[in-house]
Amino acid sequence: MIFLYRVLINFIFIFSPIIIIIRLLKKKESLKRFKEKLCFFSIQRRKGKIVWFHGASVGELQSIVPLLEKIEKNKNIKQILVTSNTLSSSKIVRKIKLKKVIHQFFPIDTNYLSLKFINYWKPSSAFFIDSEIWPNMILNLKKNNIPIFLLNGRITNRSFKNWNIFKNFTKTIFGKIDICLSSSLESKNYLRKLGANKVKFFGNLKFSQSENEKNFLDNNFKKFISNKKLWCASSTHEPEEIFCGLVHKKLKKKYKNLLTIIIPRHIERTQEISNQLKKLNLNVHTSEPKKKIKKKIDIYLVNSYGKTKSFFLECKNVFLGGSIAKRGGQNPLEATRYGCNILHGPNISNFKEIYEFLKKCGISKKITSENKTYNTLNKLFLKKTPSRGLEKRMKQIGNKVLEKTYDEVKSVF
Repeated sequence: MIFLYRVLINFIFIFSPIIIIIRLLKKKESLKRFKEKLCFFSIQRRKGKIVWFHGASVGELQSIVPLLEKIEKNKNIKQILVTSNTLSSSKIVRKIKLKKVIHQFFPIDTNYLSLKFINYWKPSSAFFIDSEIWPNMILNLKKNNIPIFLLNGRITNRSFKNWNIFKNFTKTIFGKIDICLSSSLESKNYLRKLGANKVKFFGNLKFSQSENEKNFLDNNFKKFISNKKLWCASSTHEPEEIFCGLVHKKLKKKYKNLLTIIIPRHIERTQEISNQLKKLNLNVHTSEPKKKIKKKIDIYLVNSYGKTKSFFLECKNVFLGGSIAKRGGQNPLEATRYGCNILHGPNISNFKEIYEFLKKCGISKKITSENKTYNTLNKLFLKKTPSRGLEKRMKQIGNKVLEKTYDEVKSVF
């Protein structure tokens, strides 16, 4: 099976120039840095011990920021290499103010490129986040006796079935991972069935919180929203923005000072979203530095990464996207840490256990239609935000997960 995988991945590699050109035209790749995916590195490796973390995109990398902050203080570590696949995630890493952290794009997983990557960076340990399993890279790390961790490992029912089609191949790959720290009890069970050896569950790492979180919203915006009824739609996918626009129109009949903040999952869709909302006769303001906000706007459309937490600080009623669109939902923990009420659609398979916990706490609500969303928000506008006690509890859970995770991984530093 590994032979077949290598044939397929090499086929992708042959056509990668065409794929990259298309992605460049769609502004999904960096013109200066796309060559990193072909192992033309843009950063020099320093002398000394380097640890490597890989996550697919924004959510995965944000989940490890608190862990990186702890590793930054470790004197044995000279460099922390972070890799990812997407342009948006590279922008998130750029905002992490840690001196040892550097970012490169993850190479195409051919046997040749994975070996070239390992030989250049020579990491002392490798940490894959969430569901990032790359066979050639894992096999070559093992050949070089480099410890492999899976952090916050997440295996959904769907991905379990897909992996289980090729049982022997799957057990070979998962059996190479030295330690798996799962994100849920369900994932722990699936990882064991897939052949992972040492599987532990401390809790979801996304409960943890950065020591250096800042509010990036300027005073003019805070002043603008001070007398507004606010709700926020975060990490939205098509067609959720139109859904939110229609809900806004219903609410606006009752709340004249209503403002809906939309934070798309992919900001390259900003212009497309703006055009769609304007067709609903909504006044849209796209956030730009120093761009004056008109008094009568309906939708504040965010087109930059890294400010989501700042909006959660100001806006206590949050709809999380990817849950009406069939994407499995987005992580609700970040918003709940800031005392937000959570609204979500029916598609939340990616974070099922977390949503069950939040439902028991009485702070998450499932919405399935515009009318249900209208009624839910209408009640929330008249209600107080979740108690400070819950925020404190969330922080305690996060700190506990973070400490146990760090104690487990520091053994290889």
